[in-house]
Amino acid sequence: MRNKDTPPGFDPNNVGVEGKLFGLPFTEEDAQMVIIPVPWEVTVSYMSGTAKGPEAVLTASPQLDLALENIRDAWELGIAMLPISEEWKEENAQWRKHTWPYIKWLESGKKKTPNTTIKSTPEAVNTVCRKLNHWVKSQSMELLQKGKMVGILGGDHSTPLGLMEALSERYKEFGILQFDAHADLRDAYEGFEYSHASIMFNALKLPAVSKLVQVGIRDFSQFEYEFIQNSKGKINTYFYPGVQRRLFTGEHWKDICDEIVANLPEYVYISFDIDGLDPKLCPNTGTPVPGGFEFDETIFLMNTLVKSGRKIIGFDVCEVAPGKNSEWDGNVGARVLYNLANLMAVSQGKLQMI
Repeated sequence: MRNKDTPPGFDPNNVGVEGKLFGLPFTEEDAQMVIIPVPWEVTVSYMSGTAKGPEAVLTASPQLDLALENIRDAWELGIAMLPISEEWKEENAQWRKHTWPYIKWLESGKKKTPNTTIKSTPEAVNTVCRKLNHWVKSQSMELLQKGKMVGILGGDHSTPLGLMEALSERYKEFGILQFDAHADLRDAYEGFEYSHASIMFNALKLPAVSKLVQVGIRDFSQFEYEFIQNSKGKINTYFYPGVQRRLFTGEHWKDICDEIVANLPEYVYISFDIDGLDPKLCPNTGTPVPGGFEFDETIFLMNTLVKSGRKIIGFDVCEVAPGKNSEWDGNVGARVLYNLANLMAVSQGKLQMI
């Protein structure tokens, strides 16, 4: 569906607009889809850098060619990204300085008596994370009320909860399709209620979330495994080693994708942690794990979802972290984001699949 607000003279075959997502000339006002960047990684427990994910994706994105072989006139949808918040970048930098000494104290086995700052860290971080979550929800609600399709670009995996909450006030029921190396079902991991490792535990508290389907999972705790087993079917986890065994013994990825999609309701939120991919595609992500999907495998699964008639109501792409001397991670993150945005539009009848 051609965006009536496309600036005259814009040539999708030429150099993109500098500083614009995918080099597209759209603004928040005239784009049909708006991406909210969230530069946040306060609770990350291993390697840092994901707070720079939105900037890395934005920088790399104009290098993408805009045509997709199975979606007609993809670029004409109109995709824009809000400015990266300098306020939240500063908040992130400040609070990261508080959490890191606390995390190192935990990793030491709590051998030393904690000082006052360390003792107060979890409560203080929970407060500021609650504030961030409220901001994301507010931004999301405002855009949804304007009729925009909305996605989140993290930041760590804690960042999309506000969008999920906003959608839970607009939809009676929806499921979540999670691409991830980790289950993210920990209860307030390391004392942080809004930990990156607790996003799905928190999402499942929303009454509208009726189903969680996880794919790519290959790193999880005993608590998380038992949580899945005791979910009475609310959580379906396709552990990556198990999927590989099925493929190695002759099953087809298409059949497995059909099975995965069949578990989901009509309305679906897609949560895409970049570490669900093979680490060669995202080597600088915060918690890489051996194994993981190829890029095209994830795109095929998302295409299968859309072809089934299900509607994508929102999404996030998280845990992209830039390399010191390479835009590779940002490039891969941008490609995931572009495909997700256009597939969401197809699912809502805004674009046509060929």
